[in-house]
Amino acid sequence: MTDVKPEADTILAAGVRLHGFPYDIHAYAEVAPVLAAAGCRVIVPDSPTARPTNTGSGTSTTSTASVAAFENPDFVEVVIHSYRHRFGLVPGDPAYVEIERRLAAQRTAAELGLALLTPDTSPRNTGVGSEDHHWDFGVGAGFYLDATEAPWSGHWCMESYLIKELLPAVMAEFKLAQDRLGLFGHSMGGHGALTLALRHPGVFASVSAFAPICAPTQCPWGHKAFTGYLGQDESTWVEHDASLLMAAQTTAPYPAGILIDQGLADKFLQEQLHPEAFETACAQAGQPLTLRRHAGYDHGYYFIASVIDRHLTHHASQLS
Repeated sequence: MTDVKPEADTILAAGVRLHGFPYDIHAYAEVAPVLAAAGCRVIVPDSPTARPTNTGSGTSTTSTASVAAFENPDFVEVVIHSYRHRFGLVPGDPAYVEIERRLAAQRTAAELGLALLTPDTSPRNTGVGSEDHHWDFGVGAGFYLDATEAPWSGHWCMESYLIKELLPAVMAEFKLAQDRLGLFGHSMGGHGALTLALRHPGVFASVSAFAPICAPTQCPWGHKAFTGYLGQDESTWVEHDASLLMAAQTTAPYPAGILIDQGLADKFLQEQLHPEAFETACAQAGQPLTLRRHAGYDHGYYFIASVIDRHLTHHASQLS
């Protein structure tokens, strides 16, 4: 539990801000000092992963109450009721229905006959001492590849885990059709969706992404991850860059089309994401691409919540 106090003794107000996937405690690094400077006392419980987290300004221990809240099956209903109380909404009101609909992609997926599988970003509790020192590396970002550099190579094998272990096990257990498998993701997960779909032809029948890292060999996030996981030889990085992989295609790998949504107010757009590189590569390969650019949207949850239904229908259409 991290407690950031204002310099003055007087607390002006109290409020509760709930955060959820994909954010962890590091998401408060910029927010907490601003609130403290305004006279607020900011108490940040750890995320429900039951592991200590280094915040950079102190240490955090797991909050049992926080874990219990996230494990509560009525959690989404609690959020719905909080909105209803705040805005005077009642079931049946258009705004209430919209809020309820956007809280859970599972509802839309169920209507479309889709099963959703949401794997983690990285292995956890591996014993690698520096695994949680950075929000954009290690536990925070595995980049969906198989690391070749120590100490990551013994555990950070997310590509093999997904393709060779998790997917076969889930599909066998739940008797899912192996020829009707789609893949999508956000940010680093969007990078993973695009690269895995291109690296494993025939495995996935559809692919889409939200604000993906499209050209990791050209951005700081990619350089940091690839150097750490794959080493200094940049020739090995090419196989994990979606834009370079697409540019090497001789025919369109997904002729029914790829869907990408990108917010234009995303603070990472210019330096880290480079959707224009993937757009150019698709044009070169003859790959149909729908790249939707949205004014005013950033990199966060509300952007995903606003467009996820379109992605689910995209996959349902191509997998039907």
